Amino acid sequence: QLQASGGGLVQAGGSLKLSCAASGRTFSGYALGWFRQAPGKEREFVGAISWSGGRIDYAETVKGRFTISRDNVKNSVYLQMNSLKPEDTAVYYCAADSLPRAGVSVDIGHYDYWGQGTQVTVSS
Repeated sequence: QLQASGGGLVQAGGSLKLSCAASGRTFSGYALGWFRQAPGKEREFVGAISWSGGRIDYAETVKGRFTISRDNVKNSVYLQMNSLKPEDTAVYYCAADSLPRAGVSVDIGHYDYWGQGTQVTVSS
């Protein structure tokens, strides 16, 4: 239902843009988020955006470098990643939070729809 794409191999300092498209259902009203999981580590929050786009939150480790956006007509969410570092290497997942909230959630447990992930590798 959520298909992430756009991952790849990039040198440190480079950029990538991830996309996540929903299919089979609409995610109207849902917040959408990005998470990542590096080898041997737990999955962690990267960023999230509300349905309207008016509420956005980022992990401290990516603030100022990553930008999340969405296109509700295309039922898609994006993650522009600039100034990439080797520590950004991970599988990146998009996810949807079906419950209405005052803001966007950073809690992985609040996201009930997940994409399959796309690998991002940043070489030094």
